[in-house]
Amino acid sequence: QVQLVESGGGLGQPGRSLRLSCATSGRYLRLYTMGWYRRAPGKQRELVASLSIDGSTNFADSVKGRFAISRDLAKNVLYLEMNSLKPEDTAVYYCNKAGVGGPWDSWGQGTQVTVSS
Repeated sequence: QVQLVESGGGLGQPGRSLRLSCATSGRYLRLYTMGWYRRAPGKQRELVASLSIDGSTNFADSVKGRFAISRDLAKNVLYLEMNSLKPEDTAVYYCNKAGVGGPWDSWGQGTQVTVSS
């Protein structure tokens, strides 16, 4: 069973910030490229940010310059810092493996982010 527990979502106002957390295994953070995915209503799940084991990052064009991804290896947590929120960021956000092979079949419960004034 893959351990992926997302938290930190909620209601955010446009232009403001939210930080999401994903509690997971330190082994995953050290061995795999990890990422944040989101599924907006009526849309397919998409990868929005990834963090490789060497620390390199990649972002979807829709969030580039606004989102940051990081990890705390001491706490075994993957973070997504969401800045300059837009209504189109509204989605359920999930963390999972990214990169080669794509995500694991097992997903956490996700955390809902709603951006609205």
